[in-house]
Amino acid sequence: MSMFDDRDRPVSVPRDIATANLVNGADLRRVLAALSSGLANPTAGSLPEVFERQLQQLLSMRDVRLREIPTRYQARLVTPTRTSESIVLGVPTADPQVQAVLEASFDRNRRLEESDLELLAAAAQLGGLVLEASRSTRRPVRPSSVASPLIGSTTSMQLLRERVARVANTDFTVLIEGESGTGKELVARQLHELSRRRTGPFVAVNCAAVVETLLEAELFGIEERTATGVRGRRGKFEHADGGTLFLDEVSDLALSAQAKLLRAIQDLAVERVGGTGVRRVDTRIVVATNRPLSSLVEQGLFRADLYYRLSGVDLHVPPLRLRRDDVPDLATHFLARHRSSRDLSISDAVMDALKLYEWPGNVRELERLIERAVALVASDRIELEDLPPQVCGRYGEVLGPSMTAGESMRAWGSRYARLVFERCGRNKRAASRLLDISYHTLEAYLRYGDMSGRRRRLPEWTHGPSAPEPDGLGEQEPRSADEST
Repeated sequence: MSMFDDRDRPVSVPRDIATANLVNGADLRRVLAALSSGLANPTAGSLPEVFERQLQQLLSMRDVRLREIPTRYQARLVTPTRTSESIVLGVPTADPQVQAVLEASFDRNRRLEESDLELLAAAAQLGGLVLEASRSTRRPVRPSSVASPLIGSTTSMQLLRERVARVANTDFTVLIEGESGTGKELVARQLHELSRRRTGPFVAVNCAAVVETLLEAELFGIEERTATGVRGRRGKFEHADGGTLFLDEVSDLALSAQAKLLRAIQDLAVERVGGTGVRRVDTRIVVATNRPLSSLVEQGLFRADLYYRLSGVDLHVPPLRLRRDDVPDLATHFLARHRSSRDLSISDAVMDALKLYEWPGNVRELERLIERAVALVASDRIELEDLPPQVCGRYGEVLGPSMTAGESMRAWGSRYARLVFERCGRNKRAASRLLDISYHTLEAYLRYGDMSGRRRRLPEWTHGPSAPEPDGLGEQEPRSADEST
C-alpha cells in the first residue's frame, strides 16, 4: 500500500524509512553526489538550493523546497500530506524550536510512481542532514554586529533605540519613515539583528531602482520556461524566508505594484510569474519611505488600504539637523573606520562648523565628507580649510570677519549682542533674556560697539560702577516695565 492516499489529508508513513524499498537508489546516490559537489563548490549555491535543484531535475517536479519554520513551541515532525498538485513531508531537525518541511509541487496530470514517493520520503530524512550542515556553515553572529549601529546620544536617538528594541521582539510589519540618508536601512538591520530571525537572511530591495515591468518577477519570482530563454528563479520574498525582507522607498511603487504587494503582505504567500499556485513564506516585512505616506494617500499616489496595512508600528528616524549634538559622535565613528589606513583628528573649529551645518544629505553626507578628508587632507588633523566651502560657509560667515580683523573677545561679544538686539526688535529686555545676561551688561556691550565703530576708546567713566564692564555679569535688571530704547 502506498504511503500516500489520493485524498487531500494527512496519512501515515512508515517510521523506519531505512526499510523502504528504494527501487531508484541510483538517483539517490546522484543526489548525494550533487550535494558533495555543492559543498566543494560554493558558487553553485547554498547546500539546500543544490539539494532542491537536484531533486527537481530527478523527479521532473515543478518546484521543490526545503525550508525551516521557526516556532515558539516544541517542534514536532510534520505529518506527511499529499494533494492533487503537491506533497509535504516533515524533515527531522536537531533544533527543538525549528520545524522543517520538504515541499514538492507538480502538474495536476503528473502521475507519481511508487519509486518517486519513496525517493521523496528518503530525501526528507536526508534533508535534516542538509539543513544541519547548512546551519553549521553559516557565518556566526558576532557580538559586535548585535551592538547598536545607531550612533548618537541625543534624546531622539535614545528613544529610537528603545523603540527598536521593543518592536524587534515581535513579527509585526514595521514602517520606517525618515529623510534620505538618515539611516533607515540601519534601523531595519537593527530590527533584524535583535529579533529571533537574526540567523535567517536579511534581504534588502530598493523599490525605486527596480524597473516596473520586472518588479513582480523580482519580488515574487518567475517560473521556468515562462518565456523563451527565461530561467525560473525565486523572488525576494522566498529568498527572505525565515528572515526579514526590507523594502526601501516603497512610496515609489506604481499603484498596480502596490496592489500585488498588499496581497503578498496580507497573506504571506506569493505566486510566481507564470505560476498556477501560491507559496507560503515565513518572512517579516519592514518597509521604509522618505516621503510621508499619509500625504501621498491624500494625493491619490498611494493606496489607502496598503497604507493602513503598513502603518501602525511606525519608527521615525530624525534628520541630522535636528540632532546636531550627535555630529561629533558620528564624525568620530566614521574616522575610526579608517583608523588602520590613516589616524586623523578633528580640530575644535571644524567640529563647531560641522555642528552649524544644515546637512541636507544627513548622515550619508557626513560619512562622505569624512571619507573626503581621509583621502585629501595632507596633515594628521582636519582644519577649516580642509572643509568644502558649503560646509564651513555658515561658520565662516559668523566668525570669519572677526578672525580676519583680529578682534578681541570683547569686540566679538559686542557684535553678537548687537545682532541679537536687532533680531529682538531692539528690545533690550528681550535681548538680555535671550543672551542670558543682565540688562546693564547688555548696555555695556552695545555701548562698546558704538564707541569702537567711531574708532574711539572707551572713556574712563565706563569702567565705573555706573557702567560696568561687558563681563560684569550678575547685575539686576531695572524695575521699569519697558526699556526698549
